[in-house]
Amino acid sequence: MQLIQERPRFRLVWALIQSDLYRYAGSVRTRAFLKHFLFTPGFKYTTVMRLCGYLKRRRVTKWTLYPPLKLLLLRYRYKYGIAIPEYTKVGPGFFINRFGGVMINGDAVIGANCNVTHGSMLGQLNRGPNAGSPVLGDDVFLAAGCKVIGRIRIGNRAAVGANAVVTKDVPDDGVV
Repeated sequence: MQLIQERPRFRLVWALIQSDLYRYAGSVRTRAFLKHFLFTPGFKYTTVMRLCGYLKRRRVTKWTLYPPLKLLLLRYRYKYGIAIPEYTKVGPGFFINRFGGVMINGDAVIGANCNVTHGSMLGQLNRGPNAGSPVLGDDVFLAAGCKVIGRIRIGNRAAVGANAVVTKDVPDDGVV
């Protein structure tokens, strides 16, 4: 599972954006980028989120470019109903299928090539044996309306069905 390092270089952030674009368009051409950035809410939000997270970690841009981009991210949060903080660890190839009601805790970890649909939530649990945030493996599919709550590990290539509430670990290739 590849994740963003503490102080990423712009090339790494751009490679993550291109991997997201490939999941949406099947190519990484400039025309495809413009088309999906202008007309696909999930890709637009993910791109601004990744850039926001990058700019926040840089000494100079933290006080210059980050604040207006953060305001844009907050606008998209309310416009599209997607709430993923910029400091969330999200692997390459992230795909938001339908926008609206996508809520992801900032401490959650999302692996490579994960699909998230509308109404999905990765939530934090504050007490009990599973206190913490979810960790998703690679190639995970979260169907509409599913809730993953607490320090739950969703294995690689697992699928969480529509309106499922997951409170226990899911093995690799598992379906709940």
